[in-house]
Amino acid sequence: MDFIPIEWTTVLSHLVQMGVAYALALPIGWDREEHERSAGLRTFPLVAVGACAYMLVGINVFDDPNAMSRVLYGIITGLGFIGGGAILKTGDGVTGTATAACIWNTGAVGIAVAWQRYDIAITLAAISFLTLRIVTRIKKAVHK
Repeated sequence: MDFIPIEWTTVLSHLVQMGVAYALALPIGWDREEHERSAGLRTFPLVAVGACAYMLVGINVFDDPNAMSRVLYGIITGLGFIGGGAILKTGDGVTGTATAACIWNTGAVGIAVAWQRYDIAITLAAISFLTLRIVTRIKKAVHK
């Protein structure tokens, strides 16, 4: 039986990164949950962690920048597919576009964390959360 070597410092580093992605996505998921949207408190942190994890695999497995860009492309495409599922067309309109956009943004948060670009991740998470909280109030006031 061969022993599988595990670099525990790498495991800890990845756990911290995925934890940061999770924490940054929680307020976004909380807002969506609070407004009873189709995706919420469970979805957004999982999207961020998943995007972060896939990007970490790409970073740690491939040395070729072209391969890493293909991983990034695949993540972005998958996020678009998940977001597309949140959009619903009804007889008089379309709903879920903000949720879909937030799914896409939250995936970008996870990707930024994987690349250790915490400045981008925090900025994206803050913009998403503030847009949902502030612009939603403005939108309601305008439509009254």
